[in-house]
Amino acid sequence: MDREKWIDWMRVAACLMVMVVHSTEPFYLGGEGSRILTEGDAYWSSFFDSFVRACVPLFVVASSYLQFPLHYSTGEFLRRRALRVLVPFLCWSIVYALAWGEPVENFRSLLLNFNYAAGHLWFVYMLVGIYLLMPMLSPWAERVGKRELQFYLLLCFATTLIPFVRALAADGAAPVIYGPTGIPNRALYPLWGEASWNTYGLFYYLSGFIGYLLLGLYLRRFVGNLSWGKTLAVALPAWLVGFAICFSGFIVMVMNDAAGQFPIEGPTGLAAAWETTWINDTAGVFLMTIGWILVFRKINAGGWFYRNVLLPISKASYGMYLCHMIALAFFSGWLRESLGTGVDGQLGIWTTPVQILLTALLTFATVALFCVAVQRIPKLGKWVVG
Repeated sequence: MDREKWIDWMRVAACLMVMVVHSTEPFYLGGEGSRILTEGDAYWSSFFDSFVRACVPLFVVASSYLQFPLHYSTGEFLRRRALRVLVPFLCWSIVYALAWGEPVENFRSLLLNFNYAAGHLWFVYMLVGIYLLMPMLSPWAERVGKRELQFYLLLCFATTLIPFVRALAADGAAPVIYGPTGIPNRALYPLWGEASWNTYGLFYYLSGFIGYLLLGLYLRRFVGNLSWGKTLAVALPAWLVGFAICFSGFIVMVMNDAAGQFPIEGPTGLAAAWETTWINDTAGVFLMTIGWILVFRKINAGGWFYRNVLLPISKASYGMYLCHMIALAFFSGWLRESLGTGVDGQLGIWTTPVQILLTALLTFATVALFCVAVQRIPKLGKWVVG
């Protein structure tokens, strides 16, 4: 079977997009809580983070497009995924546990969850959950018709509006609860069957990343090779509407909390509230995901650059995701110290965007070289970077 080259282009782009997301975080998350120094930083944070927020859904759609429904037995599928995903994950979980925080406490917490200092590792738990569902859903996926799949995709999209309905219904009155890390979170306002004794409401089983699993299936089964005209006629409006939702949602909430006064500071939960329209299973991100995918499907360029540069990076992208926070933390700190912060920095109003882009690009180049090199080491490579 011919390789889907557009998947490789999309995977590499999504990997860089993840690093842009994490390079942006220091400009609205500072120290032990939420912190935005200037109004300009608020706009730059919203622009960059909103622009690339579809990065994680793109990885899920890629997995769905290539592997769903299953091409082999359940046992063989899970064995392959375990070797590809879990072993490198365990390797880097140990590295982060030793590198950041208190190692003893970190190792103890790994029995229950990922190391919170390496928060990006949440992705692996979600991905493994998707993999566990694929064998159950595969028989249905093999025979589902276009109309039926459109119906379920519509239901999944409806669930992306639930966070906004919750916010409107709660009207800011939802109580704040504290998790084991001390990070405050708003209690969920109950909707459609949810209650204090039941979290499994009407849309529970159709929410989250299941929509992206079905989106990958729909694209492969029922969306042919569209022309550039038809592609842009759908992709551009979807992406622009999605971006507008993400960008404006963050800015409106930040400005309301700032009340014209910067810097603005607060607990970590404040930033979590600002991120409401950035959540992966919300409407803006879903729409941008559709836009990105339709465009990437038109990119099937091969040639020397693809074979010798992009393809090796694509194959090492999972390892890059796992290890990139170590390099990113170094480059982010170094650039902040070198260039300063906000409008008082060395580059004035351009200090923040230059720091975000340079941090992401330097991190990407560093971990790409490292992971591609390690992956070529016989036997060891696959255990470290997948």
